[in-house]
Amino acid sequence: MTAQPAPRPGLALRSLPNLRDVGGWPTRDGGRVRAGLLYRSTDLHALEPDDAAELARLGIRSVYDLRTDDERAGNPDRLPAGSRRVVIDVLRDSSGITPAHMGDLLASPARAEEAFGGGRSATFFVEAYRDFVQLASARVGYGRLFSEIAVPWHLPGLFHCTTGKDRTGWAAATLLMLLGVPDDLVMEEYLLSGPSLVTLFEPALAAFAARGGNPELLRPLVDTRPAYLESALGEMRRTFGTVERYVAEGLGVDRATQDALRATFVEAG
Repeated sequence: MTAQPAPRPGLALRSLPNLRDVGGWPTRDGGRVRAGLLYRSTDLHALEPDDAAELARLGIRSVYDLRTDDERAGNPDRLPAGSRRVVIDVLRDSSGITPAHMGDLLASPARAEEAFGGGRSATFFVEAYRDFVQLASARVGYGRLFSEIAVPWHLPGLFHCTTGKDRTGWAAATLLMLLGVPDDLVMEEYLLSGPSLVTLFEPALAAFAARGGNPELLRPLVDTRPAYLESALGEMRRTFGTVERYVAEGLGVDRATQDALRATFVEAG
């Protein structure tokens, strides 16, 4: 365990309950991930004008949308002034139920029971996180994200999926590992999304119960749990050995770009 204090870099914006700075975390070599360069979030479809103005004040130049075509069509982002949209569908190649189907499952107790009854909900995300490592679309998508944010004039940036915890969580974890943040702090950063999303999910779970569904059936789907991230980490290490090899060979991000990421995002502690 590192002796350096870890940040709690949440930003209190009502319409973006899972928004936080990826920076502030200490690295193994005594550095620190620069704050103010990269943010992670839920989608921006419900972004309120005051919160949009706050994002604009943060100087957000690029918004990286990791969602599927259907998610974007159903809930299009409201971009802050001065930003550009970059579409990166990491689950394009998935043929089964994915985290992107959360809204459909919350709307249909019968479908949720069919998909996740008998304890299957607890294993669903463990399997889904392996796809973040192995799907061709995920490799291409995450590779593009890291290549983009290695370019200083694309920053500050914000990346998101729908809830900002799964596809977004794996992107953040990979970046922080590549920058040298210790594994225990990478996990700590990932788990911060759980409390942040309580206000987002509770109304949907209550509506699910009102339709006759059992909210506990879907509770594992709205949580952040160590086993989820550990599943992706295990798949990455089985296939590639190290995060550097995963980023280079799996995502197609060469060593020079990896060095550029470190130069951009790591400062002296």
